[in-house]
Amino acid sequence: MSPILSLSRRGALALMTALVVTSAAQAQDVTLKVGIMGGEDEQVWAAVTAEAKPAGLIVEAVPFNDYTQPNEALANKDIDANAFQHGPYLEAQIAAHGYELSQAFDTAIFPIGVYSKTYKTLEELPEGAIIGLPNDPSNGGRALKVLEQLGLIKLDPEAGILATVIDVTENPRGFDLRELDAGVVGRAIDDLDAAVVNTDWAFKAGLLDHRIAEESGENNPYMNFLAIRTEDKDAAWVETLRKAFQSDAVKEAYAVTYKGSAVTSW
Repeated sequence: MSPILSLSRRGALALMTALVVTSAAQAQDVTLKVGIMGGEDEQVWAAVTAEAKPAGLIVEAVPFNDYTQPNEALANKDIDANAFQHGPYLEAQIAAHGYELSQAFDTAIFPIGVYSKTYKTLEELPEGAIIGLPNDPSNGGRALKVLEQLGLIKLDPEAGILATVIDVTENPRGFDLRELDAGVVGRAIDDLDAAVVNTDWAFKAGLLDHRIAEESGENNPYMNFLAIRTEDKDAAWVETLRKAFQSDAVKEAYAVTYKGSAVTSW
């Protein structure tokens, strides 16, 4: 046999083997659509996508602009997972809609803050100050708990984490507590004396430099997480995505994107 022919056949065999291996690897790739809130988190998920690709996960972040949409989309199988919420919010959504959704793994916590463009400290807030609060059950209760934690009001202990303004038992400085949509309360800051605003919305409203107080991170139940359909809890891709997410590159993406205001779970 000619050495040239032998070499050619060996080369052809190697090429065919490489093609078969590549095709097999591509066949094993899993494409996931993950619902997130549009904005800063898109930068974080760009890092997740890069980390997941070598492990055979093709991650597509799907931005939403309304908190009520990602869980509905997940339940309807329009997406495979979402990452935007904490436990009390998901529990409220499940109670309201009967979603069969579960927590997969923790992501980060965003300590909710009190913001004001008029006053520099809580002590400066006048009697009867108008304070904006998010109006959805979980974040509204969280905001009221922050005000109680800071010594501004007292709540009925029976109200739990889903407290509303009717559960305020003491309001010694007569604050006017105004409930607004979570996406609006930060943007309405010019018409308020202060507002309790979720960190992501505070970013969108350019409020970070106007934070005058924030909740404690100790024993905080508001850690965010990746949510999945309960039927997928044992899917192999869940653990693969967790490893890609809970990585040094993604931790760095949080630090750069949120300028230290987000605390990762790992």
